[in-house]
Amino acid sequence: DPSIPTKFGIGLALLGIGFLVLAWASVSASDANRVTPVWLVMTYFLHTCGELALSPVGLSSVTKLSPPRLVGQMMGIWFLGAALGNVVAGLLAGEFDAENVASMPAQYLQIVLTTGGAGLILLLFTKPIKKLMGGIE
Repeated sequence: DPSIPTKFGIGLALLGIGFLVLAWASVSASDANRVTPVWLVMTYFLHTCGELALSPVGLSSVTKLSPPRLVGQMMGIWFLGAALGNVVAGLLAGEFDAENVASMPAQYLQIVLTTGGAGLILLLFTKPIKKLMGGIE
């Protein structure tokens, strides 16, 4: 049974891999070369698996790690973080230009490096983070 930080790292890594699939599809796509919908199915599958490793684990860890009198406030901060993530995602999506398909692979690779890198860093620091959690599983 993986620990909480490990599950978070795996979720972020799966998100990065999903965007890697999008980067590959955007490199392969052109007017002359259409890509199959399989890349979209793979992306949704990887992102859904990543979400399942993040959201329920995050909600559970917030309630376990918060002081009892601050659980409600910490849950609000958890959802505030999700809302801010949606704002950032919207801003990034606004940068994509359907007329400039050649720029899409680089944009997707930036997301891959950010999310995948964060996941790998989190996986590297799993042991020190577990020590800070005070034995809470």
